[in-house]
Amino acid sequence: MSVDLSRILRRGDRIVVGQACGEPTTLIEALIEQGAAIGDLSVFIATSFSGLITPAATKSFAVSSMGAIGALRALAAEHRLDVIPTHVSRVGLLIVAGTLPCDVAFVQVSPANERGEHSLGLISDHVHAAVAAARVVVAEVNDQVPFTYGAVMPASAIDHAVPVSRPPVEVEPSRIGPTDAAIGEHVAAFVEDGAVLQMGVGAVPDAVLRLLRGRRDLGVHSGMVGDSLVDLVEAGVVTNARKPIDTGVTICGALIGTRRLYDFADRNPGLRMCPATYTHDATVLARLERLVTINSAVEVDLTGQVNAEQTGTAYLGGTGGQVDFVRAGLRSPGGRSVIALPSTARRGTVSRITARLQGPVTTARSDVDVVVTEFGAAELAGRSIADRARRLVEIAHPDFREELGREASVLARRGY
Repeated sequence: MSVDLSRILRRGDRIVVGQACGEPTTLIEALIEQGAAIGDLSVFIATSFSGLITPAATKSFAVSSMGAIGALRALAAEHRLDVIPTHVSRVGLLIVAGTLPCDVAFVQVSPANERGEHSLGLISDHVHAAVAAARVVVAEVNDQVPFTYGAVMPASAIDHAVPVSRPPVEVEPSRIGPTDAAIGEHVAAFVEDGAVLQMGVGAVPDAVLRLLRGRRDLGVHSGMVGDSLVDLVEAGVVTNARKPIDTGVTICGALIGTRRLYDFADRNPGLRMCPATYTHDATVLARLERLVTINSAVEVDLTGQVNAEQTGTAYLGGTGGQVDFVRAGLRSPGGRSVIALPSTARRGTVSRITARLQGPVTTARSDVDVVVTEFGAAELAGRSIADRARRLVEIAHPDFREELGREASVLARRGY
């Protein structure tokens, strides 16, 4: 179904768009085609995997985001992306406050249930806030979107409904290589029976999850989950039985995967989609015991500072929910917080354990617990800077240990 956006949008409108696998692709296609005629439009989208948000396609409107994930990395490379440094937990609050303006919300929803409620399906995070704040809510009602519990909205909240039937955006699982598998083995050692997991999606999280088949009664409270969740639930590993809150239920804010995950999620009472004000909230996370958080990085310096955003002039990632979860894992009774990354980049020519960061500090060294590479795990919490540097050199790639060792000696002599 075609949609005439000229009858909905106003010149200068600020649009918040559902992200990741919840991208309303029909509405995005219409915006790309019609945006120039309306004029002076801007879009906020957190991540994009549809392949539609390209530098060429978005020349008629401005694009902003909290990071450069998925296709947004190409926009950043061409200086077409305005990056807003913020934690995931803050995005919805910024929308409600008007600091991140939202005149129009573009969302993708399932058909309504018997109570007249639509499900946001594959995404929850800050979409609820956008729907509440927007002057106009435009919903792509897609009969191929699963109905997930928690992420519901009444039909009365929709100003313009656009019926479609098309497969939602899918993200295939990453191929797990030897380095990913080695990292996964070291990370899995920190996950005990009854632990609650937070992880991203990608080769390293998938490698970790594959090694947890022997665990019992794991729980999940995460900003996102992928297809690997289905494997662990079906194997009886993830039961959420020992969680002190949301017992028996997996909590997440985004489903990033394939049809297998979407079919698993459809009307599944064991899965609840929640906004980031719940998934990432410090008071909620403080109630979870044995919380193990697993996050990635671009690089880590010898004192434990983490850069998950930028290397040199290339913007590669984002602040995301890393700080929210790193702090939560570190404070959780029996919990751990893991930063996992390969030891090198650019085909082994650059060390990702480094004397000095090439980009911003995403997570402060005072918040870091454990850093893992394929060569081992460096436990940093409560350690001196000299001890941290020594431990990090030990998990760096052997080709760079001598040089890093010299830098670590300088830190040891200085003491800070």
